[in-house]
Amino acid sequence: MEIQSPDRLVRLAVDLVNTRTRDPEQLNEPGDVRTFLLEHGESEPITLDEHDLAEVRAVRERIRPVFHTEPAAAARLLNELIEEYAVRPYLSDHDGSPWHLHVAKPGATWGQWLAATTALGLAGFAAGHGFAAIGTCAAVDCERVFVNAAERRPRRFCSPTCSSRTRVASYRARRSGEREA
Repeated sequence: MEIQSPDRLVRLAVDLVNTRTRDPEQLNEPGDVRTFLLEHGESEPITLDEHDLAEVRAVRERIRPVFHTEPAAAARLLNELIEEYAVRPYLSDHDGSPWHLHVAKPGATWGQWLAATTALGLAGFAAGHGFAAIGTCAAVDCERVFVNAAERRPRRFCSPTCSSRTRVASYRARRSGEREA
């Protein structure tokens, strides 16, 4: 349970929220959470049970509104999570790992660690880029969230695929309307 870079914290938050969208649920069993953590740079040993699965899913649902709400409410949500789960950062070299920073309480569960880490990552991102850079895909058939660190380049879609699909649907709707007129 370590922190490597601010970008990693934000990616962890985005990817965690995106494990449940209109696509099928991706965190169905403890092994799915383990795979998620390994794919995001965590190292063994990772031991999880059904309680951990439920806790991680609950954290995901507490983080989700940050992407959907106005800035003051999003800041309030992040501050609540930081107050509840984060501690003053400290250095650790547990389990033979190199020195790294922790922001969750010693002995925190994976869910508690994710709450502290993702809230701190999103708070830092919002402080540096503004809440306008944290969003939800504008495609009507997508619920994925994203962050956009690019200055002066507003983003409305989670991916070029959603952008293209929306643009094509809009074009087809206009063409259909022209034919009917």
